[in-house]
Parts: sequence; structure tokens; C-alpha cells
Amino acid sequence: MCFLRRPGASAGWIWWRMLRQVIHRGLQSFFYKLGLFVSRHPVFFLTVPAVLTIIFGFSLLNRFQPDTDLESLVAPSHSLAKIERSLASSLFSLDQSKSQLYSDLHTPGRYGRVILLSKPGGNILHQADVILQIHRAVLEMKVNYKGYNYTFSHLCVLRNQDKKCVLDDIISVLEDLRQAALSNKTTARVQVSYPNTKLKDGRSSFIGHQLGGVMEVPNSKDQRVKSARAIQITYYLQTYGSVTQDLIGEKWESEFCKLMHKMQLDHQDLQLYSLASFSLWKDFHQTSLLARGKILVSLMLILLTATLSSSMKDCLRSKPFLGLLGVLTICISSVTAAGIFFITDGKYNSTLLGIPFFAMGHGTKGVFELLSGWRRTRENLPFKDRVADAYSDVMVSYTMTSSLYFIAFGMGASPFTNIEAVKVFCQNMCVSILLNYFYIFSFFGSCLVFAGQLEQNRYHSIFCCKIPSAEYLDRKPVWFQTMMNDGHHHTSHHETNPYQHHFIQHFLREHYNEWITNIYVKPFVVILYLIYASFSFMGCLQINDGANIINLLASESPSVSYALIQQKYFSNYSPVIGFYIYEPLEYWNGTVQEDLKTLSQGFNTVSWIEQYYQYLRVGNISATNKSDFISILQSSFLKKPEFQHFKNDIIFSKAGDENNIIASRLYLVARTSENTQREAVELLEKLRPLSLIQTIKFIVFNPTFVFMDHYGLSVTMPVLISGFGILLVLILTFFLVIHPLGNFWLILSVTSIELGVLGLMTLWNVDMDCISILCLIYTLNFAIDHCAPLLYTFVLATEHTRTQCIKNSLQEHGTAILQNVSSFLIGLVPLLFVPSNLTFTLFKCLLLAGSCTLLHCFVILPVFLTFFPPSKKHHKKKKRAKRKEREEIECIEIQENPDHVTAV
Repeated sequence: MCFLRRPGASAGWIWWRMLRQVIHRGLQSFFYKLGLFVSRHPVFFLTVPAVLTIIFGFSLLNRFQPDTDLESLVAPSHSLAKIERSLASSLFSLDQSKSQLYSDLHTPGRYGRVILLSKPGGNILHQADVILQIHRAVLEMKVNYKGYNYTFSHLCVLRNQDKKCVLDDIISVLEDLRQAALSNKTTARVQVSYPNTKLKDGRSSFIGHQLGGVMEVPNSKDQRVKSARAIQITYYLQTYGSVTQDLIGEKWESEFCKLMHKMQLDHQDLQLYSLASFSLWKDFHQTSLLARGKILVSLMLILLTATLSSSMKDCLRSKPFLGLLGVLTICISSVTAAGIFFITDGKYNSTLLGIPFFAMGHGTKGVFELLSGWRRTRENLPFKDRVADAYSDVMVSYTMTSSLYFIAFGMGASPFTNIEAVKVFCQNMCVSILLNYFYIFSFFGSCLVFAGQLEQNRYHSIFCCKIPSAEYLDRKPVWFQTMMNDGHHHTSHHETNPYQHHFIQHFLREHYNEWITNIYVKPFVVILYLIYASFSFMGCLQINDGANIINLLASESPSVSYALIQQKYFSNYSPVIGFYIYEPLEYWNGTVQEDLKTLSQGFNTVSWIEQYYQYLRVGNISATNKSDFISILQSSFLKKPEFQHFKNDIIFSKAGDENNIIASRLYLVARTSENTQREAVELLEKLRPLSLIQTIKFIVFNPTFVFMDHYGLSVTMPVLISGFGILLVLILTFFLVIHPLGNFWLILSVTSIELGVLGLMTLWNVDMDCISILCLIYTLNFAIDHCAPLLYTFVLATEHTRTQCIKNSLQEHGTAILQNVSSFLIGLVPLLFVPSNLTFTLFKCLLLAGSCTLLHCFVILPVFLTFFPPSKKHHKKKKRAKRKEREEIECIEIQENPDHVTAV
């Protein structure tokens, strides 16, 4: 191996260049030998993957198990909210607090919830009798378990003071309204205020989440209700932690939903929307059931596209079955990966629907590149050598891109990832990438060997029969000549490569390459890129986190319908925030009272402290010291019927004869708009820092916070880590690849595509949830997969001009890129017809990933590479020097042999 020193080049540069070439040629030599080994043992490499698929495929069928714990999947695994939940539960039982700690869709434990909606213009309060009939039907509903009948009274959460079932206070309001109607009183005589109303027993109750679509009486000081559109009632079930209790509760919930459906048929003047604790998981899993048929249609479309794009008019060199077998190779490798996942006790969830599409997008790229590599080999070589040459040409870049896939998803599966669904997906994707790589060089490589053997022996690529001679074909009809045409009529002595007749390659060579490099087209491409960059940047400034769980549910499911109605009529107030004071506090101190008032300022409070202070003021009672404060609280205030329920909010301790308040709680509710989730996060971020700087030691908690706490950071961390990992690898290999500028251009291209997909998906109303984040990780690799071969071929090209270099790069790799991206995008179309928010997000993100990659490979890069480095002038100088040297040799020969000028 000889290296010529370029003028002005340092010794270090020469050594780096030598090292790069040694590494590259060493890899090429290794894959050449691998290709020879596969071509000499094709049956072995065909059989082993097939046997593995059969073994692990049966385990897939036997060990399939869905994951039913939605919180562990989509909520941040490590969050302060979970620690706060443990601390709050240690002070006050959360099971007993479920009715006070109202949350929209994230209520813990088992429950049944129903929204009753009146017709437009109607008043739901006028239908109190009908609602109470439905309520009684729920209380009397029976579920049978092992011969015993259970009703709501057997399963409900009990109040501590009287051991009766915990029911929403709106039931008491409705009973008062019905009694007023039966006694010929007008409903106006029964005053209902909003959001706080006075009950018959004297208690003040917050009904902001139980009464919706409220219109108040104009100029009413006590906020009296004129009319309301909706009522929400929740039936809370006890959770003991036993399996039997859980099974009975699940049956009760199922019967509750059936009863609500029956009641809807009986009461056409009301609209009923029901929800149970299992509804979210059921509707999350429903996506998989709805998508099964569409995924099969998608597979058929990919098979058809791959088969057609691999075909030629030349019946000898056409490879339709190789395109078909390439897609099947990815399918069986995905089945094997799924089998391994379930053998290792993995549980299925609907986010894993994206894995077949992710694996197909990367795997078919290797298939089409190997097919293009086969077309670039010399036909006069034996088929085994041609397979080895194809491996040597293609597998180096495919190994690099597969490694980057593994690094990116491996970083996503690391402990830094805080969303379990993302971690499980990335782990499964890593296994799929490894198996894809193995199956392509083994199973598909064996298929390529057999196809090459058929071509060498001149067998028809479809019918597998011997192709007749040209003389025999000339005597046959035109249709027979068309079917048996092996390209001998089209091949001339100027065309050394018969594969140039492939329709995609012909289109790129004869039409597209000339058009895209036309000087008059380039300004429009620059303008197009500026528009693309502007919209991408605008979208990146409007990113929203996708903490709303309905983004992962089937779009026409009961949970989504319920959530939309709930958001429309019950979003005036935030979820009820529990405010837990976990250290002894001088409640009688005026300064402490002011601090508590400051902390609760702007909130609607449900507080024993506020009620107690008012009780003292009304009674003109002085309690300025500890003994008086606690004595009056225990002996007088908490004995009143209207205040007895506050006993559950205070923890007393006794040291000798002295009583102390060691912990207490109150509830805060904020006025919100329809975007309740975002405002709840803002409330959490506002209150939590105050707990660190205030003298009052407190925590705030609502079950919703477990799903929202730092969700934006948790969900974006995987793509940041993966992007950093890929960037680090590309920088570290900057001087170990064939040309540093190749890595530089690759980093710029991938960044442009990634930001483009991120910005455009935001403009397309896609939030940053676990699905969109996985798609962004995939976009990094998908862009590298398609841009890297194109860019490295360009920087290594030795033509006179950049324009000619980019033409050759497109001609060499454009066919495989177009085949793969078109198959990928066509395979996404059936996802559009799956009625699920999860698949809509998957479709939008992957469509943008494929489209932006295609735009860069065929429009943006071919134009921009003609403007910027690397320069090709030194190649032109070398060729001029060689031409000049040849001319000098010719002149010398002429001078020595003047009689043989013509021969020279």
C-alpha cells in the first residue's frame, strides 16, 4: 500500500489518513470474507434463523401477557410526587381521602363514576327525581361471587364517624330538591350555591366538581345557582389489598358500566357517560385490538411496494422475490425479538405497536442496499464472489448505522430514562436491531446467494425456468418475448451495466439528477429550505408536554368521551390539592395564622382551620394560647354535627396531660380554565418551592401529580440522551472515518431533520408524550441511515466537479433510499384508519420523519453540497497532471519513432 504525501500536508495528517484507510479496508476485507462464508454455506444460514423464529414464535403465543398497571408505564418512575404520596399516606389514609382528593382521571383504587348531562337549554337540577332513581339502582345493584351477592354497601368506603358509605354531597342536594318538589315548594326556595353550598345538616360543602355547566343568578352575593347542565357522581370502593376484594370490585365496576348503558336506553332525556378504574387501561389496550387488522394491511402494502420496486423488465436480473423475502426477513426477526421479550417476563403494552414500523424502516434499508450492492458488482464474476463484493460494499455502512441505532435506543433504555414505557420500548428495540442485523446478513444473504445462482445459470427470476436463447425467442410471439426478455435487445456495447435499466435508476440518471442540479432550480430549493427552517423554528417554540393520558387511548373509547365532557363542564376548578402540615405548629399564633392565609390566598379552601377561626369569631371566644386553642377545638368545635367530619383532618397526640396537634391537613382548589392539566402543573410548581422557604413545613399532593410531576423533563430526557450519545460517537469517530467532512455534514443533516420533525409535529398538534419522544429517537437514526451513505460517497468521489459527484452519489444510493422510504411511507397509511390517538401520533411523527429525510436526501443536500466543501479542485489537478504526463510520454515516443506516428 503506497501513500503519496500531498504538498503542505503534515506527518500527523498522513498518519490519520493511513489509519482511516487501514480501518476501512480492514472492515471491507472482513465483510468480504463474511460474504464468501455465507455464500458457501447458504443452507446453514437459511436454516438457523428459521429455527430460531419457530422456537421463539411459540414462546410468543404461550407467554403473551398484557401490562395492566398504567401508572407504572406512563407516569415518571422517580418523582417527588410519589414520595409526597407515601408521606401523605403515612399521615392520613388516602383510601379514606379519595372523596376529598378529587382528581379527573387518575383517582386511585376502584370506583365508578358517571356524568349525567341534560339536553341543551335544560336544567339538570329539575331532574333530581330521575337522577336519584339512577342512584338507587346503583346502590341496589348486585354482583355475584362464589354464590354470595354483594352490593355497594358491602364494598364502599366507610366514613369514620358513623360507618356509613361515603357519598358525594350532591346527592344530599338532590334529595333536598326532591323533598321541596314533593311538598309543593319551588326549587328557588332550596338555595344551591356554587362552588360552596350549605347542606341540610349545616355543613359547608365544595361541589365545584360535582355540578357543571353552572349559570349563576345575576348579582347574587351568595353565588346562587340559576341552572346547571351536568352532575358528576362518584362511587368509591374500599381497597383492602386482597385479591378477592379486587376481583369483586372489578366485577362491580363492570356491572356498573353495563347498568349505566341500560339507564341511557331508559332515559333518553339524559346523556350518561360512565367511567371506572379499569376504563383507562382497557381503552389503552383497545388500541392494539383495533390496530391488528391495519398492521396486516400495512405489511401487505410494504410487501407489494418492495416487490414492485425490486422488479425490472429484464426477467433475468429482476429480483421481485428478493424484495419480498427482504420484508419477510424483517418480519421473522421481529417475531423472534418479541419471543425473546416475552421469555424474559416482558409484558405487552400498546406503545410497542411502533416496533414493527421502526424495525421495518431500518431493516428494509439494509435489504435494498444489499440489492443495490449486488447490482453494482460485475456480472462476469461467479455469484459467490458477487455476494462477497456486495457485502464488502454495503455492510460497512450498514454496520455503522445499526451500531448507532443500538447506541441511541440503548441510551433510551438506560436508568436515566424515567418513563417505564419508553424504557421497555427501547430495550425491545435494541433486541430487534441486533436480530435485524443478524437476519439480514444470514437469512437474506442466503436468499441473495440462491437468487445469484439462478441468475448465473440464466433462470427466470419469477418462473424459475431456463431462459431460451435469442434465436428461439425471435420465433415466438411478442407477449412471450416480453415475458422472457433478458435485456439482450437493450444492451449495447456502450452499456457495461445492464442494471441501469431499472426504472428508478433510469429515472434518477436520465431525468432527476439533471433537473435538481440545474442552476435555475437551486434558488427555489434555497427558498424552500428557508421556509422549512422557519416553520420548524416556529414549531420548536410552541412545544407542549403530553401529560394528558387521553393521548394514548383509543379515540372513540368511553374514557375519551368522558374526559372531553368532564373537561367541558367540570374544568372550572383544579383537582383538589391536599395541603399537609406534617410538623407541630402554633396555630393560635397570629403570625402563623397570617402565614397560612398567605399560602392559601387565591385558592378556594376547604379547611378546618378557617372554619375554626370563624367559629371563634362568631362566638366571640378567645383562644390565644395553646391550652385554650386545643381545649375548645376538642371539646366544643369538633363536637358540633356540622364540624365533626374535620376530626379526620387533625392528628392529636397526648404527652401526659397535654394534648398536641402533630399534623393536620386542609384542601385547596384553584379556579382554572379548560386546560386544567397544564394549570395543575403550574400550581404544583408554584406551591412546592414555598414548602422549602416557609417556616410552615408542608407538602402538597393530588393523585394527578404522580402523572404530571416533571413529566416534560422525564419525557424529553431519553431523546436528549440519545442525541448526545450519537453526537458523541460521531465526534469521536471524526478522524476515524474516511473523511471528517462526511461526519460534519452528517451532523448538520441529522440536526436539520430532527428539528424539522420536532417543529412540524408541534404545529400538527402533537404533544411531547412517550410515543412522540420514541419517534424523535427513531428520527435521529432514520436520518443517519439514509444520509450517511449518500454523504460519504459524495466526499470520497473523485470527479471534477461537485455537481458530478452528487449525481454519482444519487445514482449509487438514490435507488435504495427511494425504495426504502416509499415502502416505509406507504406502510404507514393504514395507521390513519385506526381510531386511536396513539396511532394518530405514531402516523404523524413517522410520516414527518420519512418526508423530511426524503426532502433532505433528494432536494436539500444535492443542492447545498454543490455550494459548500469539500472542494474537488485537487482531484481535477491530479487528473490534469496525469493527462500532461501522458502527453509527454506520447511526445517522447513520437520523437523516437517518427515513422510510427499513426501507431502512437
